[in-house]
Amino acid sequence: MLELVAANLKVRPFRTLISVVGVALGVVLVVLFTGLARGMTNEMAKRAANWKAEIVFTRAGGMDLTSSTLNVSTAYVERLNQIEGVQATVPVGRYITPSAKGRFGLQQLDGVEWEPFAAMNGITLVEGRVPQANDEVILDQRQMTDDKLKPGDTIDLFGNKKYKVVGVFAPPSGSRIKMSLAAMQDVLESEGKCTYILVKIRDGADPDTVAARINEALPGNKVNLTRDLVIDAQERVPALNTFLKVLVGLGAFVSTIFVLLSMYTTVTERRKEIGILKSMGASKGFIIQTIEGEAFLIGILGVLLGLIVAFFASIGIGRAFELDFEFSSGWVGTAIVIAIAGSLFGALYPAWRASTIDPVEVMAND
Repeated sequence: MLELVAANLKVRPFRTLISVVGVALGVVLVVLFTGLARGMTNEMAKRAANWKAEIVFTRAGGMDLTSSTLNVSTAYVERLNQIEGVQATVPVGRYITPSAKGRFGLQQLDGVEWEPFAAMNGITLVEGRVPQANDEVILDQRQMTDDKLKPGDTIDLFGNKKYKVVGVFAPPSGSRIKMSLAAMQDVLESEGKCTYILVKIRDGADPDTVAARINEALPGNKVNLTRDLVIDAQERVPALNTFLKVLVGLGAFVSTIFVLLSMYTTVTERRKEIGILKSMGASKGFIIQTIEGEAFLIGILGVLLGLIVAFFASIGIGRAFELDFEFSSGWVGTAIVIAIAGSLFGALYPAWRASTIDPVEVMAND
């Protein structure tokens, strides 16, 4: 059986190659884009959690990775400082916008009071100075490189507002672009508001205990432990899982359609061969198994090609655009299953059609 299946595929190498490429395309869609989505969301979450503060105080939904709402009163800062175990607090405003210059993903801006923020989280200026005016910002080194900027250049933010780059900070923490909290409050017309408040606890204090005290003293708010912010990062981006499910469906559809068209055409061209096999006693089951075997082998080859292309494409894209990819064994397994299942499903109708060929009719017509 295996020899017959392999021989049938070798007879039509170009059509076999097209089918394999079609299946591989479905695998690449799933593996590459789910890897990109995981990499970007996890990288953003890790930067968001690159704080020395153990607790993040906010409102419900405030730590969703696409949340831009300044809905926490900065008056909470004083009340938090009065809670036993709290050493320091820093309010932070956050604004999320689509990446500039046609890049994939989101761009995050932070509004902070620089001195207490930097002191709490071990951030330093490596070049330039801190923002002083409302139209000044500082960037981390990665953002400066990506945008090919230097201190003194300008950058467009909030749509079309120009801001002067006055400094560079390291290491990255939270957003790659920071301005004063007052500047963000001004442009968003949210005086006295922030998105969340970083809470640094005293040495020896237990984060869970302090978090419980905050919940008790200030009910109705949301208290996050920093250590938990990188967990389930994809769940923090609305509709991401829906997007990934659509992507998987598209991959399955591509694989199925390519194999269906290829095997349907193949069966049409091989009517005489199939008729001869049936006249020699080949059963319907044997014919179906042969066609499905060809589809299975095409699926295997497509999976191998797709995984290789996805791997090297991720390296090339990562180096060219400095994007992060994180491949999941679960999604890779899903890609393999849908590629093979799509191939087998796509060959079902052509296989059934081949099994119904009347050898007498074929011989008479030929």
